[in-house]
Amino acid sequence: MDTPPQQPTTQFLTLEESAQVDAALLASPEKFLTRLTISSLKLLKYIAQEYGVAMEDLTTQQVISWFEKDAKIKREQGIEAAYLKW
Repeated sequence: MDTPPQQPTTQFLTLEESAQVDAALLASPEKFLTRLTISSLKLLKYIAQEYGVAMEDLTTQQVISWFEKDAKIKREQGIEAAYLKW
């Protein structure tokens, strides 16, 4: 049985980026939103690459479909086979 190529462990925020957010003059909820936004930006870039489109050309349906596909992989093949590891 062929197994899908394994993704390297994905870290959505580097230690440097996390330190930059920590150093920002923001309240805790704003830091959380900043981390989420940076992580989302990276994920959207990855999804756009998967579809072969520019990030700004992604549609809502493509993003939903990508999450459905990743969730299905997680259910059927386990968390290690999925892109998102949560």
